Amino acid sequence: MSDALKHECGIALVRLLKPLEYYKEKYGTAFYGVNKMYLMMEKQHNRGQDGAGFASIKLDVNPGERYISRVRSNAAQPIQDIFAQINERINLEITNHPEYKDDVAAQKRNIPYLGELLLGHVRYGTFGINSVENVHPFLRQNNWMHRNLIIAGNFNMTNTNELFDNLIKLGMHPKEKADTVTVMEKIGHFLDDAVRKLYKKAKAKGLNKQEASPYIAEHLNLAKILRKSAANWDGGYAMAGLLGHGDSFVLRDPAGIRPAYYYQDDEVIVVASERPAIQTVFNVPFEEVKELEPGNALIIKKDGSMNLSEILAPLERRSCSFERIYFSRGSDAEIYQERKMLGKLIMPKILEAINFDTENSVFSFIPNTAETSFYGMLEAAQDELNKQKNEAILNEKESLTAERLQQIQAHKIRTEKIAIKDVKLRTFITDDSSRDDLVAHVYDVTYGVVKPEDNLVIIDDSIVRGTTLKKSILKMLDRLHPKQIVVVSSAPQIRYPDCYGIDMARLEHLVAFQAALELHKDRGTYSIVEEIYHKCKEQVTLEDASVINHVKKLYAPFTNEEISDKIAEIISQENIKAKVKLIFQSVDDLHKACPKNLGDWYFTGNYPTAGGNRVVNRAYINFYEGNSERAY
Repeated sequence: MSDALKHECGIALVRLLKPLEYYKEKYGTAFYGVNKMYLMMEKQHNRGQDGAGFASIKLDVNPGERYISRVRSNAAQPIQDIFAQINERINLEITNHPEYKDDVAAQKRNIPYLGELLLGHVRYGTFGINSVENVHPFLRQNNWMHRNLIIAGNFNMTNTNELFDNLIKLGMHPKEKADTVTVMEKIGHFLDDAVRKLYKKAKAKGLNKQEASPYIAEHLNLAKILRKSAANWDGGYAMAGLLGHGDSFVLRDPAGIRPAYYYQDDEVIVVASERPAIQTVFNVPFEEVKELEPGNALIIKKDGSMNLSEILAPLERRSCSFERIYFSRGSDAEIYQERKMLGKLIMPKILEAINFDTENSVFSFIPNTAETSFYGMLEAAQDELNKQKNEAILNEKESLTAERLQQIQAHKIRTEKIAIKDVKLRTFITDDSSRDDLVAHVYDVTYGVVKPEDNLVIIDDSIVRGTTLKKSILKMLDRLHPKQIVVVSSAPQIRYPDCYGIDMARLEHLVAFQAALELHKDRGTYSIVEEIYHKCKEQVTLEDASVINHVKKLYAPFTNEEISDKIAEIISQENIKAKVKLIFQSVDDLHKACPKNLGDWYFTGNYPTAGGNRVVNRAYINFYEGNSERAY
């Protein structure tokens, strides 16, 4: 993705099922879990570079011994920073107490971060907030072991205001109106309630306060707590939680918007946002890593037993297709094939744009994350070339000479590494014209491989704002003096905000939205802009279930091609000499390529939860009123 767009967050949970001495004997270190967590987080580094956090819980410790550890960082390299802190603390303790070196029990008692239950998180600051206080995991502390709650997740709620008000009705005084806080406090409320009820039962059985603790740990029903807590959540989420005594869970939203995968053997239970992270770190095959089903929670009790519980009735499965197009690592076996298919399926439109002239066309990709789609596009281009060769041979078979046959066979698809991203330039000049000139040099270009009669075809993952294309990429490509620049998006046009995690909150920042406005101006129908505003305002007080997406009306009069052509006009500045053509993937072909991940609301406006329609209408109201606030 050439436009700057913040990624999804990533979670990693590791539950060791054997005593720490087992890992010391088999793997040479009691810090096996910590090492695996580091690798799990690094393998999901692509999901977050603004902050990282780690938390651990020691099981069965004596009163007075610290059993919860947490470290968070918003440093430039946050994962490395937190594990440098962990490593420094471990080495310090062992240096000061050499007797700990081979005594696992002493290590567990005295060294922080060494535990059987580990939780990691990597994030981007979706709201542009990057203070360390906003970095997961979050901790809700209590002197009762069972009431300590640690939460980390990949989620965004559309109804945070409602959730906040619900907490107030419960008599709470939340410290801030953020979905992370409201979610954690809601779970915490029902956790406290469950513990109180179990304590009463323990007393009725004649157990004293000290004897009640193990009773509560054994009988605590996490599934029931989660059902009550999540009853009116609206959003996309894959969240993990740890309880102080050792229970843990991972819960996925009922539409399956956010991803979660798990693996279990006799040594460990692991959960992550991406399957390849588990495959690589634990060296297990694809088929042994399972997907957590929508609406379900994976619950691990303190004794190490695991079960899957349906917490919310699954909705129509609308897993985020952006995960497949861009966010998740392409090393996943399914995602790799899906991205190649995205490139293949868009090839017919490319051939039309270049008038089937494969001889005078150069194919490439920007940025590196589009490389897999490029391979799919290349395979389809080769199929077309083979067809052209066969037709040429058949058409000329009566007069075909050896020299002509050799000429036909020598025709190859021309692929080049056209653009190389240099270091990301930091803008140290505030003047707009100077900054734009700096941005235009983000990429270096390969000279001498494009002729003036050539079409230059460049595939990108997706085009969100078009800013980098306009200010950098097109200028850079135009220096090669091609006849035509064809920019291909392996994703459809992004027309609507995403309210489930991706940082696309403001409609006016989306270049497809800008194109629709310009088309209405061109056609003298701009009055629809105000009409849609009033329609959106009329629904402000309605219940979520009654709200519909009125912003669809803005795009309804235009074909996809008309919007694509207008986007090409917007991003093509006057000094661009080459003809610029923009091609977007169709939604139908996106679904063919990614049949299990049909979430497409940012392309179609078909939101999977009721709150999505309210968010898009609120985003439109903000646009019309010139309000820069986020819609969620």
